[in-house]
Amino acid sequence: MRSQNLLDSFRFAFAGLWYVLRTQRNVRVHLAITAGVIAVGVWLGLSLTQWAVLALTVGFVLVSEVLNTVAETLVDLVSPGYHPLAKVVKDVTAGAVLLAAVVSVVVGLLILGRPLVERIF
Repeated sequence: MRSQNLLDSFRFAFAGLWYVLRTQRNVRVHLAITAGVIAVGVWLGLSLTQWAVLALTVGFVLVSEVLNTVAETLVDLVSPGYHPLAKVVKDVTAGAVLLAAVVSVVVGLLILGRPLVERIF
């Protein structure tokens, strides 16, 4: 019985990730950018440490997007009409995603910038 609950937990978690992937355009945009970063990283021959930092950074952005989706969905559930506090929740969680994305660009430039410039020029 216990292993069935564990399997259910994974099934529900994957269903949630699939929902976000299907319904959230920005998640798909982040994944497309991630594919580009991976391609550039392979081309540049990044070290394991550099890959680890990039993986954590990408994960940070994607988790931020997932939590933003949770917050927006929950706000829509409990406050279907306009409410100024609902707007605050949505704006702040969107701001958190933006902050994560900006940090990821900075990290990407720090890791990929110099090797990319050296490889191109």
